[in-house]
Amino acid sequence: MTASLPLLDDPVAIARALLACPSVTPAEGGAIDLVARIAAVLGFAVERPVFSEAGTPDIENLFARRGAHGPHLVFAGHTDVVPPGDPARWTHDPFAGHLESGILYGRGAVDMKGAIACFLAALGRLAAKGVDLPGSVSLLITGDEEGPSINGTVKLLKWAAEHGQRFDAAVVGEPTNPETIGDAIKVGRRGSLSGTVTVTGRQGHVAYPHLADNPIPKAMRLAEALIATPLDAGNDRFQPSNLELVSFDVGNPSWNVVPREARVRFNIRFNDEWSRATLDAELRRRLAAAGDGVDWTLTLESPSSDSFLTRDEALIGTLSDAVESVVGRRPVPSTNGGTSDARFIKDYCPVVEFGLVGQTMHQVDERVPVADLELLTRVWEAFLARWFEGAAR
Repeated sequence: MTASLPLLDDPVAIARALLACPSVTPAEGGAIDLVARIAAVLGFAVERPVFSEAGTPDIENLFARRGAHGPHLVFAGHTDVVPPGDPARWTHDPFAGHLESGILYGRGAVDMKGAIACFLAALGRLAAKGVDLPGSVSLLITGDEEGPSINGTVKLLKWAAEHGQRFDAAVVGEPTNPETIGDAIKVGRRGSLSGTVTVTGRQGHVAYPHLADNPIPKAMRLAEALIATPLDAGNDRFQPSNLELVSFDVGNPSWNVVPREARVRFNIRFNDEWSRATLDAELRRRLAAAGDGVDWTLTLESPSSDSFLTRDEALIGTLSDAVESVVGRRPVPSTNGGTSDARFIKDYCPVVEFGLVGQTMHQVDERVPVADLELLTRVWEAFLARWFEGAAR
């Protein structure tokens, strides 16, 4: 039996219903279905394309549009969540949407089912007030943001474009605020590049080192060369780029065998001082300088992404005005943090990100205050009215 819908103007009720859906990537878990049913009641035409690719799980996505003409605003988000880990470590069932003392618990509470609930509730409140937005609103919701990001937003954007959809602006509901609602709006993101350095030696017996060629000391030397010098000092738009070693592997269970290979894996979060191509060249320069006589290879992984910076002052200003009108202070434009699906959306239209406080995302007992859900709903309600008023002029 299909569960009844929550009150469409109540972000807490919607969030609780979404949190009850066990939508750990790649499982849909009922979350896409719930958003689809709410959107349909709110007057959206809903489509649910499923995308596939060899070696990856099929992913169900949602695109819903209300309105036939521009200006066209799209809200982007994801209903998939990371695994909760051991449920016994949680104070409450991670998929129960438990509400206690004004705090809502559950996997995805802030990343990012709560924000989806707030945007839907804002639309519900505007509809209840009889507000007719002069243009089109769309929902672009994926189930693959926390996974490989192959059968989600990338393909959904391409699908939408092939179906004639054109967007004037986008907002993404990621948890952008460090401490309180209204701290920051994400106006850009650093790029991300991962790679593996493989050093090849000669396997042998540890008692006869002259007959072997141990790759481990050489790999250590190359790893040190990668991190010895900072990539840059940052600029007025972005924090410094950072290269982090994430693993050092030889795959050797034996105590008396010199391994044949050693692998160093790393990730770089980089600002607009670099591109993927210039980073590739710099990495190879550093490895070559330290790797005289070393048999090494560098493999850069996919997917990767360049940095971006949104310069649409009308979009940024309108959202900033809406935030200030609700919380009483103006948010700081920020490019800090990791990556998000905004890195794909920026190729189609200007995009900014604003959502809940991210302090408990991906943690045990992920949670959000009910008061924050109410504030974010009021921000989205104010933003929608202001953006369409300005864009329609």
